[in-house]
Amino acid sequence: MPRKPLSPCSYPGCVRFAVRCSSLCEEHLKQERKRYNKYERDDDFNKRYGRSWRKVREHYVSAHPLCESCLKDGRLVPVEEVHHIVPLSQGGTNDDENLMSLCRSCHQKMHRELGDR
Repeated sequence: MPRKPLSPCSYPGCVRFAVRCSSLCEEHLKQERKRYNKYERDDDFNKRYGRSWRKVREHYVSAHPLCESCLKDGRLVPVEEVHHIVPLSQGGTNDDENLMSLCRSCHQKMHRELGDR
């Protein structure tokens, strides 16, 4: 099945093509993520998502290597994000029962539905 053609980067003046999962090229996507982390994330982000979180995430991804949302629809998509069902800011924990492995598009969709990003 043919793929959708690449679209141009939506950053003003950029002539490169956008990455498949975004409307920005690789360079501007990195800049946008850096801007988001600096200005829109909580100040205590690194306290909640430090070295211990990376170990928990790595352990969970090794046990659940596919996107759980896509798996329900019969698609086999590798995991890119680990989602907290109950956010840490609302009293959630890093227990396996509170985690969910998702691809980036499902993770973005979930946060759009929650309205917190």
